Amino acid sequence: MIKAVKGMRDILPPSSTAWNQVEAVAREVFRTFNYQEIRTPILEETALFARGIGEDTDIVGKEMYTFDDRDGSSLTLRPENTASVIRAYIEHRLDQRPGLQKLYYIGPMFRRERPQKGRYRQFYQIGAEAIGSESPAVDAEVIEMVVDVLKRAGLSGFQLLINSVGDQNCRPQFVALLKEKLREVAPRLCGDCQRRAETNPLRVLDCKVPEDQAAIDALPSIQDHLCDACRGHFDAVCAHLRDRKIDFEIRPRMVRGLDYYMRTTFEIVHGALGAQNSVLGGGRYDGLAEALGSRVHSPGIGFSIGEDRLVMSVEQERPDAYRPVLDVYLAPMGAAAERHCAQLASELRAKGLSVELGLDAKLKRSLELANKMSARFAVIAGDNELAAGTYVLKNMASGEQETLPRAQLIERMK
Repeated sequence: MIKAVKGMRDILPPSSTAWNQVEAVAREVFRTFNYQEIRTPILEETALFARGIGEDTDIVGKEMYTFDDRDGSSLTLRPENTASVIRAYIEHRLDQRPGLQKLYYIGPMFRRERPQKGRYRQFYQIGAEAIGSESPAVDAEVIEMVVDVLKRAGLSGFQLLINSVGDQNCRPQFVALLKEKLREVAPRLCGDCQRRAETNPLRVLDCKVPEDQAAIDALPSIQDHLCDACRGHFDAVCAHLRDRKIDFEIRPRMVRGLDYYMRTTFEIVHGALGAQNSVLGGGRYDGLAEALGSRVHSPGIGFSIGEDRLVMSVEQERPDAYRPVLDVYLAPMGAAAERHCAQLASELRAKGLSVELGLDAKLKRSLELANKMSARFAVIAGDNELAAGTYVLKNMASGEQETLPRAQLIERMK
């Protein structure tokens, strides 16, 4: 038997209902913040991610699905979407449009990571990018928007963590200091941290290995080495969040795994996910457009929600909230009733009700199926009902049933 590829999965009913409803919530929140959808290709030139994300990152170095096309060009299944959005922004000259460019996306990404709870090799992200402003107020509004998405999706008990990773003026000096300190402790750290100590020292601060934490906690904090401009920007972001009554915790050791981040970075974590508890991450990337070839300075900030993890958390927290709803199960008794109920089904669907047309002439079996499908109502129609122009309407929750003419049937179900 052929099975799904390792790390990839089928999303089946009823879970797919939760996925659809979470995405509908996200689209509605994005609409209220005036964000428009962008859809980028799943395949991009490998150079886009090498230049955008950083060649020394784990994503580019170990996790991307990369292959040579027939013409010899190197293509990669997108491991994230910010670089793709910025590529589209540059290619289609969206900088020429008026105002801040506010874009969102929903779709699959691909990384060859070790599969674990809430993490898959084909995974899905809900993300947004605000391009064209350096204002800390934009940072705060982006964070406000993502908090709104989580709350409306039904998630509670999550925690917002924020930090600043500086910019091109202050981060190089901090990285140099960090490298110097790491030379003393790196031999005692895990293998990944020993490698990162030379190639990407900021990522050492984000190590999750418990045995490494004491040594990492003793390393310098970037919060103590921000330049005046970055300090002022970060303080302003915090002030805007407080104005919006959004709780947060400053985590000086929190950095993001992508090279393009600068200044504001943030994560939201949730306890239902265990050790891998991050639901989403994001941050500012003011130099990314220039790194990808733009001649126009295009500062931006964005985030990506791990949709797999969000849906998993919501389903655990509110198991009944996203159960699919069947409004009506039609139970025709006999061939004439079956033809009649097919017409009735069309009428009910036109009124916006979800309808299952039963094909089993045995009443007991039909009611069993209606119950198993969690139908709100069952409508029973046989020869006697057809002759009288009525239907038997059964409330599946209470068990009560009544005989109604067609004119009253739809109003009673509403």
